[in-house]
Amino acid sequence: MTGWLRIAGLGPGAEGMVTPEVTAALADATDVVGYIPYVARIAPRAGLTLHPSDNRVEAERARHALDMAAAGRRVVVVSSGDPGVFAMASAVFEVAETEPAFHTLDIAVLPGITAMLAAAAAAGAPLGHDFCAINLSDNLKPWSLIERRLRAGVEGDFAMAFYNPRSKARPEGFARVLDLLRDLCGSDRLITFARAVSTPDQSLRTVTLAEATPQMADMRTVVLLGNRATRRAGRWVYTPRGVS
Repeated sequence: MTGWLRIAGLGPGAEGMVTPEVTAALADATDVVGYIPYVARIAPRAGLTLHPSDNRVEAERARHALDMAAAGRRVVVVSSGDPGVFAMASAVFEVAETEPAFHTLDIAVLPGITAMLAAAAAAGAPLGHDFCAINLSDNLKPWSLIERRLRAGVEGDFAMAFYNPRSKARPEGFARVLDLLRDLCGSDRLITFARAVSTPDQSLRTVTLAEATPQMADMRTVVLLGNRATRRAGRWVYTPRGVS
């Protein structure tokens, strides 16, 4: 049996935001691999084995998936959002790079709707012009690099999307981010907190940097910071496409 590996994005949470391409791959899979809450979104069925694992074992998860595909299994590695945005696609290719035997496997990345794009759509169009995305977790990179990228984003007048803003293990990091942004942008810049976007628990709140507090964010929150032109249109927030 010829195996394959698909690295798939499950979107931000709503079933309607899972692409038909991903749904088809899951229907044909023999194995699904991923972080525990993402695998929990996959309905059990005959002929399908689910392999949930902890969030801090990405390399081991990737190798397990590659080994199963090499053995002839049809494997889907699942991530939330898009698998190429702070997710499993990079981890799989990092492991695949180390073994030439993996280079000939049938591997494809199946894109998904990211949390930042779903959040932006719910808010209006805060990413309507040039923007960047920054992961605020310092688990895989030093704080000094996060700060350098934040400064560069503000200097370039990008709207910014922040992933993993505030966890129980590092609650102080996002407070430092907000303090830095207030120093760099001033107090009137609009910032949107989008939690659990597209799920029944969704909440959306736009405030100024002066009003923002660290407690407004957790690990289920995507934070969208506008650029200097970002403004409100009634209950919507948008960034104009033109630059003066």
